[in-house]
Amino acid sequence: MKAAVFLLLALLVPAWHAGAQCIIDNVVDLKVQAAISSIVSTTLAKAKLLCQDVSARGALVTCPTDYKPTGCACGMGCGSWDIRSDSTCHCQCGGIDWTAARCCKIGLQ
Repeated sequence: MKAAVFLLLALLVPAWHAGAQCIIDNVVDLKVQAAISSIVSTTLAKAKLLCQDVSARGALVTCPTDYKPTGCACGMGCGSWDIRSDSTCHCQCGGIDWTAARCCKIGLQ
């Protein structure tokens, strides 16, 4: 009988302790998630997409510092272009007279 009671206690006490620990972990997780969510929401509310158009004669045009090209346009009816070095629009057709780019960055207010 004593052995059965001891065995029962030996099984129940760790299980109860583990359950209490899980509750504490869950509460801490919820508090951390709420804090992070608040910080992210506040930061995203301040974010704004800032864009400008740039153009140049020839087949290349480069965006201003910190801006990235989001689209390009080419003169002479050329529809083939690519973005080089993450900041320059390049028109691929020969004899291009102008190239334009829409350049954007994320700004915080």
